[in-house]
Amino acid sequence: MSRERVAIEEKPNQPDEHDDAPTTDAPDDEAQLEQRIEAVLLSLEKPATTGKLAEWLDIGVEDGGSDAINAAIADLNNQYEHAGRSFRIERVAGGWQIRTLAKFAETLVKVRQTRNEGRLSQAALETLAIVSYRQPILRADIEAIRGVACGEVLRGLMERRLVKIVGRAEELGRPMLYGTTQRFLEVFGLSSLKDLPQASDLRPV
Repeated sequence: MSRERVAIEEKPNQPDEHDDAPTTDAPDDEAQLEQRIEAVLLSLEKPATTGKLAEWLDIGVEDGGSDAINAAIADLNNQYEHAGRSFRIERVAGGWQIRTLAKFAETLVKVRQTRNEGRLSQAALETLAIVSYRQPILRADIEAIRGVACGEVLRGLMERRLVKIVGRAEELGRPMLYGTTQRFLEVFGLSSLKDLPQASDLRPV
């Protein structure tokens, strides 16, 4: 037997050309998840919770889906920061939302100057501030703090879905108690009421 014949026989078995071969162009699951999350958030007007994102993306929360989504969002924000983008994915009202950075607020205010009808009056802002810090609160207590009647202002805030009735007080007449809404958190970019500025932060330096 020739040496050439021996060499051929000693080679390990080679896979048949018809055998299934591992694919080399498998999609990058992590990158794909980031793209899907970004696409979903760009299409929404309201914040989406991690659980809702997992549901839409068919990711089991019990199988670590929440951690995967949180990690993907953190990576997206790192990419945005590295690329110098003007927005980030922020926690707002218990969910996630794409929002512009605060340093661009002045520019955006100029863009929206034609929407004056959407602005809150000074009376509305004062009333909303009292409700947000003192809730649940009675209308009588709001009026005692402001020193003026606020029935119309409260109704306006309720129409804008910034304030709602959250219950009734355990006192004579069972007067209504007022508090802020989920919409309030969305409008002011807050994750929860704990993110409201503290009194020490509001004092002039």
